[in-house]
Amino acid sequence: MTHKIAVLFALLPTLALAQPPASEVAINAEPHHHLALENAWVRAYQVEVAPHAATLMHRHGPDYVFVTLGAAEIENDVAGKPPVSLKLQDGETRFTAGSFAHIAKNLGDTPFRNVTVELLQPGPATAAGGDEKPRQVGGATITPLFTKDGVRVSDVHLKAGGAIPRHHHNGPHLLVAVTDLNLRNETEGQAAVTRTLKAGEVAWIPGGITHTLTNVAPGEARLITLEFLGEGAR
Repeated sequence: MTHKIAVLFALLPTLALAQPPASEVAINAEPHHHLALENAWVRAYQVEVAPHAATLMHRHGPDYVFVTLGAAEIENDVAGKPPVSLKLQDGETRFTAGSFAHIAKNLGDTPFRNVTVELLQPGPATAAGGDEKPRQVGGATITPLFTKDGVRVSDVHLKAGGAIPRHHHNGPHLLVAVTDLNLRNETEGQAAVTRTLKAGEVAWIPGGITHTLTNVAPGEARLITLEFLGEGAR
C-alpha cells in the first residue's frame, strides 16, 4: 500500500502537465463582450470588465481593431505565451492579428472598456500610416493612425461648432464614439439629420456618399473612423 501511494505521488507532476489548458469560448459567448453591430464587413463588440476582474479565455478568429475608452491598465494572457501588462490611454486604438485565444485582466480600479471591431473582409496586409502628420480640415484635426487589412483608421477631433467640409467617401466606414457625440450630418440629396451617440457606441456609414459633418455639441467631439478601401468597398 505504501508503495502504491509513493508511485501515485511520483506521477502527480506528470498528470498535472497532461491536463488540457483552460477551456476557451467563442468571443460571442464571452459574457463581457456585447455585440453592438454586425454586417458583411465587421462585428463590433462593446466590452466592459469590472475592476480587478477578468474575461474568460476566449478566441479571436479574424483580425481586429480595438478602441480603448478611458485610461486602463490590463494584463493580456495569450494562451501559450507569458502574460504582458499594458497601460492604455483614452481613445488609444490598436490593430491585433487574429487566430489566438486570451484572457484580459483588468488591473485597475475603474472598469476597462473598449470597442472591439472584428474585420470580416480583410484586404491587403498593408501597414501604411502612423507616420503621417495630423491635418486640419475645417474645424477638425484628423490623425491617420494606420492602415491594416484594407482599412484606414483615423483619430478625429472636431471642435465645438466646427465642421468637416463637404467630402466624399467611396467606401463604407465605421464610426466609434470616444466622447459623447452630437453631429449634424448633411448628405447630398437627403435631408440633414442629427446623430447622437454615447461614448462607446458605433455607427455604420455606407459608401458612395458626399456629406458635411458638424459638431453641434458644446464641447469637443472625438471619434475613431475605420474606412474601408479598395474595389470591394465601393
